[in-house]
Formats: sequence, C-alpha cells, structure tokens
Amino acid sequence: MQATAAGGMLFCSGQVGLDHTTGKLVEGDVRAQTRRALLNLAAVLSAGGAGLGDVVKTTVFLVDMADFSAMNEVYAEVFGEGSPPARSTVAVAALPAGARVEIDAIAMRR
Repeated sequence: MQATAAGGMLFCSGQVGLDHTTGKLVEGDVRAQTRRALLNLAAVLSAGGAGLGDVVKTTVFLVDMADFSAMNEVYAEVFGEGSPPARSTVAVAALPAGARVEIDAIAMRR
C-alpha cells in the first residue's frame, strides 16, 4: 500500500527514485533521485486526493549526509519558496534498490 488515509490526513509511504516504467533507479546523482522520488510522491498524493501543496510533514532518509545540500536544492525547487512542509532528515545505512534518498510525507486531504 502506497498511502493510508485517516482522519482527513494522508500518510504516504516512503518513495525512492524508481522509474516506474523500467522498475529501476533513475540514472544520475542524488539530485536526479530526489526529483524522481518527489514526482513519485506527488503521484501517490494525487491518487489519495491530495497534492504537494497539501503536505504538512516529510521525512527524508539519506544514505550519505554529504548529499544533504544537493537534495535540499531539489526539495526547495519542488516545494517552492513559500511555506514548505516541516521536515526531518535522517542518515540511514541503506535504502531499498540501492537508492541514495527516500522521502515520505503526511498531507491534508482535500
């Protein structure tokens, strides 16, 4: 299950930079993986009746905290300069499919 709705909220499972047409990680650095993970997250949100603008909290998991700045550039680009959601960023030993970044979210449903 990609998301669960409860009490007007949508709790989305973590998304990595998989290209769903190939089932493989997108090519490129953590920027490319972050962009794809956020696109995947947007699709999950949409299916659950929400969008990126409805996100109130995210958790970002990074295999290497040295990737934080690069991930943050894409994150800021996608969420805009307004009022981005609250965020926690955590270093982890490994992620599914060899991903460098994984992002989950909590959103308000429309």
